[in-house]
Amino acid sequence: MTRELGIDLGTFYTVIAEGNQVLLQEPTVAAIVVEEQKLVEWGQAAKDMIGRVPERIQVVRPLQHGVIAEYEVTEILLQYLIKKICGPMLFFRPRLMITIPYGITSVETRAVHEAGLEAGSREVYLIQQPLAAALGLDLPVNTPTGNMVISLGGGTNQVAVLALNDIVAAETARTGGLAMDEAIITYVRKKYGVIIGQPTAEQLKIRIGAATPQEEQQSLEVQGQDQVTGLPRPVTLTTADVVDALEEPLEAIVTLVRRVLEKTPPELIADIIDRGAALCGGGALLRGIDTYLTKSLGIPVYLVDNPTTCTALGAAKALAMRDLLRRSLVYV
Repeated sequence: MTRELGIDLGTFYTVIAEGNQVLLQEPTVAAIVVEEQKLVEWGQAAKDMIGRVPERIQVVRPLQHGVIAEYEVTEILLQYLIKKICGPMLFFRPRLMITIPYGITSVETRAVHEAGLEAGSREVYLIQQPLAAALGLDLPVNTPTGNMVISLGGGTNQVAVLALNDIVAAETARTGGLAMDEAIITYVRKKYGVIIGQPTAEQLKIRIGAATPQEEQQSLEVQGQDQVTGLPRPVTLTTADVVDALEEPLEAIVTLVRRVLEKTPPELIADIIDRGAALCGGGALLRGIDTYLTKSLGIPVYLVDNPTTCTALGAAKALAMRDLLRRSLVYV
């Protein structure tokens, strides 16, 4: 009767899966009444409230760069999500498999574990995100062949080479989609003298953004604040503008992958060249990023079918095979 849930607790999005089914996918944002520490809204509804709330309500992203920054808010949010899925009366408390970024500290790991327990779960297991993503993609990680996963999240970029149900070589950079948004903000300010916010930069990236020059140029008009006068001023940006703006953060991703390849045994590199590298995470949805990485790295990089949900699905799968993976899971 105990439900077993895989939770991908991300900086931008939280995804919860059970078995082969995604139950929930919402922004990791919470609106809290400060004095009472009471959850008012969460997910997309809370995200829409950013910058539009009175002082007594605080809208926060409880996770920063993939780790818990606001412990109490994370606990309240997890408690709410578990009750939403399992019902308000927890007669049978669920088991959770929560994903964590590769290479985080023991203190950060313990915070995730304790938040899961305090939220009302029966048992909490932790799995590193690259391994969970590989399991969710059905990569043959139980064999001695090399598998590479490039996960581009909102708060972290992670690259890992996996074999025999474990990570052989990996690195995490605490920059992700947010770094791309900051690059767009800086570009618009320098080129057009207009200041725009992070939500506007995110819209530009999603709607007209690309990693490589495109034949079809799209454009989008956005409202910003003139740097000199401080008054509102519209500015029209094109796909070419976003391509130029993202040059530096994309180079950083290439450098990260190269560092992991340098640490990878030659036999596994041969497998990766044959099989290619799997590209997942929200950042993988940027147009042409698979082509850009393939050209820059000299190894085939392909976009997976379920880039935003594969990590949560892999966590749910890992919960069912936790005895087999016991050496690969993270313990507090």
